[in-house]
Parts: sequence; structure tokens; C-alpha cells
Amino acid sequence: MSAKKTTGNSYKCSSCGHIQLRWMGRCPECGEWNSFVEYIKQSETAIPGIGSRTAEQQKPQPLSKVNPMEGSRLTTGIAEFDLVLGGGAMKRSAILIGGEPGIGKSTLLLQTSISAAAKNHTTVLYVSGEESAAQIRARADRLELPTEDIQVLCTSRLDDIEQALNDIQPQLIIIDSIQTVYSSEAGSIPGTVNQLKYNAMSLVSWVKERDSVLFLTAHITKDGTIAGPKSLEHIVDTVISFDRNNENTRFLRAQKNRFGSVDELGIFLMEEKGLVPVPDPSGLFMINRNGDIPCGTALAPVCEGSRVFLVEIQALTVPAKAGVTRIYSDRADSARVSRIAAVLEKCTGLRFSDQDIYINIAGGVRLTESAADAAIAAALYSARTGLSLPPGIAFAGEFSLAGEIRPVPRIRQRAKTATTLGIHTLYAPEQNSGAVYVDNIQQLVKTLFK
Repeated sequence: MSAKKTTGNSYKCSSCGHIQLRWMGRCPECGEWNSFVEYIKQSETAIPGIGSRTAEQQKPQPLSKVNPMEGSRLTTGIAEFDLVLGGGAMKRSAILIGGEPGIGKSTLLLQTSISAAAKNHTTVLYVSGEESAAQIRARADRLELPTEDIQVLCTSRLDDIEQALNDIQPQLIIIDSIQTVYSSEAGSIPGTVNQLKYNAMSLVSWVKERDSVLFLTAHITKDGTIAGPKSLEHIVDTVISFDRNNENTRFLRAQKNRFGSVDELGIFLMEEKGLVPVPDPSGLFMINRNGDIPCGTALAPVCEGSRVFLVEIQALTVPAKAGVTRIYSDRADSARVSRIAAVLEKCTGLRFSDQDIYINIAGGVRLTESAADAAIAAALYSARTGLSLPPGIAFAGEFSLAGEIRPVPRIRQRAKTATTLGIHTLYAPEQNSGAVYVDNIQQLVKTLFK
């Protein structure tokens, strides 16, 4: 008998959603062990976000008669946050924020709720299933934030949240976090995939019918992905990751955004008064030195969205142990580093095949664009030969397998930013751009090291 035709309780895999009549140690669908949880079969009318939860039936309408102003944005009052969102939070949208515990998700959303209420004169409902109202007030007092315009609800029950939404009709709703929200109609165990999908669909459906914005915080797994096997990411409109380096710098980046770009990077500093935006991060990741530049160090102007900032790339090469070479690079793609080292070995005769390679990006920023290839190559060559690079220079260019240095976008903006930060020479494969023209690795090595 098929599991879909049975009544009563079944068992559902918390990883892939597969349903079985009886509990099993291993899921036959995805292979996960001990992932089955008890699942209460819902009636056909208990569909999350549909039916009695819908305020009115939606009907088709001509696209030409749709008012485009209905999609206006709600500014958060925090410039870096608005930048990542694409100019503010779009009304009738849901935004999911994921990050590791203690990174500052609750602090960011508390600051956002208060600044948005003051700037837009809107009603804000802050729902917390992890903290008490006294703890939230204590954080607001510690950050010296006003609390007059914020409504706080500390509960994990979906019915209580929906009742508060219907009574208050807020324009900004914050759920901290969605994993703590519980509904008896979605199973007997909170935090399962079924609970997440049911509760998220119910909240998103309420927001879609009104000019409101919904913020959801989510836990992440050991792999750094949002918990709930991608189910939440398909439901919401925007997915934002909240990362940090080893210090107090926080990075806000959109992984999915239906109403804006995913290339922008928001940067904050965690201080005593909370998260402080960094409006001009151009020189944030540079290391100021009074003496000579160490071997294996090179600068690269990197584009993140609409902004350019300089990053310092540090390279180290040491003889490989036991004849097995490795590449240690957690902030830059190790496969790219391996390709650059292979091109250097082929074109310059400098041997890297017997070396362990270490690559570090100062400040903890993660390199994703290929424009840093030339800087990585210069740092590797400097580290392998023990020759320091001249001061006041930077590199921008993409490597080909033939040893060519290819042009990269927005080279004039990169050169202008480098000049502003005291860099007098930028090496790039583009003429008449304010940079020194180099188009292959041999020419670059001859120019730098004679």
C-alpha cells in the first residue's frame, strides 16, 4: 500500500521529506541515517498559507493595469543593509538571513527594526522564540536604542503569531528564528522540514497579501548552509548570508535576490554599540607597514558590486613533506591557485610542483573574481624566489593557461581607487587606463624583478 493512501501517523525523513509507514534506520531515498521523525498526516484542507488563512481570493488581472508603485521599497535605515537588498526591502516580500550562532543576526535585526520604524513611521512586530522580552530590552538598552515604536512577542506558537499579526497589522515583521516556530498541524516535533515549510508558507502568505516586509533568521548547518534542505530558500524572495572573519568584521551578501543584485557586499564592524556600517571599505583590508614589504605579499583592487577596495594577498611556499604537495587556501579558490602555480612553472621555469603553497587574504575577505589572478601570481613568484615586490604597486588581470594576462572589467575605477589609497602604479593588461600595460606573465616578471 502506498504511504500517500494511509491515514494516521507516518514517518518522514527530515533530510529529503520521504514518507514511510514505519520507522526505518536509514532513508531509502537519500541514504541519511536516523533521519525519520513522526509525521501527522494533515487533512486535505489544511494546506499552509491556503484556504482559511487567505484574506481574500486572488483573481487574474491584466498586467497593463497593475500599479508598479505597489512594489515600492521600505528602507531599513541602515545604508549597508539597503545596499545589499538592492535599495531597501521590497514590500510584500520575505527575506531570509542565515549565519552562525553569535554572529549578530539578532543585533542586526533589532537595529533594523528600530531604525526602520523611526525612518518610515511604520509599525514593527519583533517575534522571538529564543529570547525573553527582558533579554531583548536589555540588548536594546546596552546598544542605546530607543524602544518606543517596537512591539515584542516572545512565543514559538504559530497561532499566537498569526493572531498578533491580524491585531497589529505591522508593516515590518521579524521572526527570530524560524526554526523555533511551532504548529501542531505540521507534526509533533519542532524544527523538522515539515514544520519549517508549513510555518514559513503561512507567514509568507500573510505578507504577500499586505504591504509588509518579513524578515526570517535561520540556523545554519556544519557546512555553512541554511538548515532545512533548501526548502526555505525556495519559499522566500531574498536569501542573505551573514559571515565574519577572525576579527570584528561582518560581511553581508545576498545569495538570492528577486528584486536586486547579488553582487553587493555589505560590511559592518561589531563594536560596543552594535553593528556599525563601513560606508567606504576601500582601504579596510590593507595592512599599513612602516618598513619593507615582506616577500610573498601583493595588492589587488577587487570589485564587490558597485565598490572597489584593495586587498592584500599573502603567499608562502615551503618544500612538500613526503613528496605530496598541498595547497592551503580557504579565502581563495584552491583550484585557481593551483592553475596559476602551474602557469608560472610552465612560463618562467620556477618550480612549484614540489612545494606546499599557502595563500591568505588579509582581513578575512573572500576572493571570488578572477581579477586577482595577477596579484596571486606576483605573490607566489615573490614567495618562491624570496624577492620582495616594490612598494606602492598593485595588480589587476586574469590569467590564461598560455600565460597571458587578460583584461578585467572596470579597470579605470580600480586604478582610481588604487591611486586614492596611495598606490602609484597599477599593472594591468589595458592601455590608456592609468595603468602600466602588461599582457603576459613573462613581461610582468621582467618588469618587476628585472
